[in-house]
Amino acid sequence: MKTIKSSRMNRRRFLKQLGAAGMTASGALNLLPRVQAFPSAPDPAPIVGGPVKNRAPLAPNAFYTLPLGSIRPAGWLLRQLQIQADGLSGHLDETWPDVGPNSGWLGGTGESWERGPYFLDGLIPLAYSLNDPRLKAKAQKFIDWTLSTQSANGMFGPRSNDDWWPRIVMLKALTQYQEATGDTRVIPAFSRYCGHQLGALPNRPLRDWGKYRWQDEALTVLWLYNRTGDPKLLDLVRLLHQQGYDWQAEFVDFRYTQRTTPQAIGLKNGANPPAAMQTHGVNNAQAIKASPVWSVVSSLDADREAVFRQLEALDRYHGLPNGMFSADEHFAGPNPSQGIELCAVVEAMFSLEQSLAILGRPELGDRLERIAFNALPGAFTDDMWAHQYNQEPNQVECSLHRKPWTTDGPESNLYGLEPNFGCCTANFSQGWPKFTASLWMSSHDDGLVAAAYAPCEVHTRVRGTDVHLIEQTEYPFRETVRILVHPASPLAFPLRLRIPAWARNATLQVNGKPQPAPRVGSFALLERTWSAGDRIEIAFPMPPRFSHGFHNSISVERGPLVFSYAIGEDWVKLRDRGMTADWQVYPSTPWNYGLAVDAEKEENAEQISVMELPVGKGPFTRQGAPVRLHAKARKLPNWQSEDGVANPVPPSPVSSDQPEEAIVLLPYAAAKLRITAFPQLKS
Repeated sequence: MKTIKSSRMNRRRFLKQLGAAGMTASGALNLLPRVQAFPSAPDPAPIVGGPVKNRAPLAPNAFYTLPLGSIRPAGWLLRQLQIQADGLSGHLDETWPDVGPNSGWLGGTGESWERGPYFLDGLIPLAYSLNDPRLKAKAQKFIDWTLSTQSANGMFGPRSNDDWWPRIVMLKALTQYQEATGDTRVIPAFSRYCGHQLGALPNRPLRDWGKYRWQDEALTVLWLYNRTGDPKLLDLVRLLHQQGYDWQAEFVDFRYTQRTTPQAIGLKNGANPPAAMQTHGVNNAQAIKASPVWSVVSSLDADREAVFRQLEALDRYHGLPNGMFSADEHFAGPNPSQGIELCAVVEAMFSLEQSLAILGRPELGDRLERIAFNALPGAFTDDMWAHQYNQEPNQVECSLHRKPWTTDGPESNLYGLEPNFGCCTANFSQGWPKFTASLWMSSHDDGLVAAAYAPCEVHTRVRGTDVHLIEQTEYPFRETVRILVHPASPLAFPLRLRIPAWARNATLQVNGKPQPAPRVGSFALLERTWSAGDRIEIAFPMPPRFSHGFHNSISVERGPLVFSYAIGEDWVKLRDRGMTADWQVYPSTPWNYGLAVDAEKEENAEQISVMELPVGKGPFTRQGAPVRLHAKARKLPNWQSEDGVANPVPPSPVSSDQPEEAIVLLPYAAAKLRITAFPQLKS
């Protein structure tokens, strides 16, 4: 038996020892016996009130997220959330001690820092999106302990630490819980804590992770201000902004334009110096919302626009084809063999959801969908009983190698319970449920907004009237979205539909009558008196298209989906981990292809053919992928891997004397081993 041990400078100032583990042969992923039967849709949700808008002197949002529980998943999205509930998310407390009965957030002596709040921050929206009593009961234990043990001075949480950071996460969880339940304990407890913090921060300021993630608490304090009107809460937001890291300034003169190294950012002796915190992937994902959140207080256009400078810099210097930027653990450049942490994926989604609500900019919705439909499901096994810490767009092996990570360890892209570090184990659950809760929003002028697209039902109140929406679609795998509008009585209100920037020649109909052609990269506005049974139909043409990346490589896209060549997979169990296991994955087929296409052509029907199959139970699985693209390619014998990592993509165009082959491309997340960024062959 081979024993592999390592230590690394990780984000939490801990040393992680990798235990000895034997490797035994195992069946392929589809043999993992975890996915259960899919349920029917939940019972119709009760009518839920509309959102709470910003109070003066705050600037108004463009949109407002609806209270948790207003939106229920349907179709493939419902099935995806149920897989999550039947998998690790719904059973984590039964198999992982860090959120088990001895958790410090249940009064025990176990882990007492961020993992309990992280778990709850995803468990609550999952439970209330599915209306699942079992999951609600699991969450309630943490909520009740937290609220019932608050100190007289307002402090809450385990007494073993007074760090502001884990409490920032718990406040996020509490706001969702209060919206879903109306529990009258939450707002007074939140107010007491804010009063305590306002008095304590001058002498015990934000530090470490809280300093770099201040915007997450600012968001929740503004949530509280909109419900109580207490002006001292705005003083607290200003103090958080003053003590927190100035993300806006970082991207005015962005210095981190290269792949980082431990030496370059000063990692040593377990410390996290400023450069390490500023280049940390999750910090940057959470910081995407920093300038939009602050703009609600400042009302300055410069603050509203700063997020786009930030995203442009992340794309230019570290952008990956799956919609994310590289950071494994720290900025890693644009090479698609570098990775991105799952925590960064779900935190970037949450930042984009909140930024879209504040700013109302459709390009934020485009990016949100790109991440949600590619990077998010790409990090999980089909049954969601195992996940990766880091995923790579060009991922040719998942095994115990030190390469290619900037500062992470050799378990980083294994599929397992807590590969590399357990933060993602606790935190990943928020991805799908919060996306579900952000599909529809309310507009500043008391209308409704389709912010992102997926099958769902909405129950809300518009201008004092109950409104029920049914969104019937197999998007992003199909082009058509149908929306049925059912107000309790005829009602005039505006309805906005996001038209993605890629959706050229989109069409829009209301009750079968064509509407003016919507403009790409905008919100199409429908203003009319709506009656029960009104029908909206949107068609988003999805021809295959190409995008360019590192070394002029090309990636293939269709709608919001990115496509990859699926490498043959040989799954090898590394070790059992309670109710789940850790897995290595080795390639069983060649992968080093260049595409025989002309990426400058706008019409790609002759170069890339599309095959549509039924959208079944597992649209993000290799076996169930409902869209497959066929392309011509040739092998590139000189493009090889080292230590389980694909060498950088050869600069395009490239030559090959190998015979032309027909290859199949699957949606990114369906291919656990994959090539996503291809060299382009010379004509």
